[in-house]
Amino acid sequence: MDAALNLLSFGPEGWGDDIASGVLVTVGLALATLPFGLVLGFFVAVMKQAQEPSMRLAGNIYTTIFRGLPELLTLFLIFYGAQLGLQQITAFIGTETTIEINAFAAGMVALGIMFSSYASEVFLAAFRVIPRGQYEGAYAVGLSHNRTMRLVVLPQLIRIALPGLGNLWLILLKDTALVSVIGLSDILRQTGVAARVTKEPFLFFGLACLLYLVLAILSSFVFSAIERWAEKSGGTR
Repeated sequence: MDAALNLLSFGPEGWGDDIASGVLVTVGLALATLPFGLVLGFFVAVMKQAQEPSMRLAGNIYTTIFRGLPELLTLFLIFYGAQLGLQQITAFIGTETTIEINAFAAGMVALGIMFSSYASEVFLAAFRVIPRGQYEGAYAVGLSHNRTMRLVVLPQLIRIALPGLGNLWLILLKDTALVSVIGLSDILRQTGVAARVTKEPFLFFGLACLLYLVLAILSSFVFSAIERWAEKSGGTR
């Protein structure tokens, strides 16, 4: 027990500092990805119910592709493919240079794209729950389309979509572990390095499991509080 506590301690003798930094990277990546994925997913959902057939087709193609691809493959395509693509562009214009994509940015884009493809389906289902008469009633009292979306549709959309988005957040939190394969020092990478160096895989991977579970439990509490707030706000509107 003392040996395990020493390994998990903070300071030069333990791995506590490294693992704590991994927790910050994991949480930071998930929080940075969430708004990007939500906004992109919302606009994809709008495209999928647009009047223009080409926009509906583009939205359906987007979700079909990125819901069908494995997350790890998408991450590799963004991280390695973007580097190769930019190098090809610079070579074409006559500038030979080595370009490296930031692992955090690549992880955020890849996870955000995957998140948005699923979030768009949650938003689309929420759009379909809202009665068409509410749009017509808002137009009848003189509200423009943008004001109708902002004042009438969006508050209801958020309340309806929250449970599904909460589940997607938990999936996103777990999927951040994938970025360890491109060198980002998240929870999984830091505990993996510690396990290899100390020859204590059960201790450190068990700690990684515990950390992800704690983050998931805390996230559940936060989303439950947000849902209660949204329900009260809707009831008093």
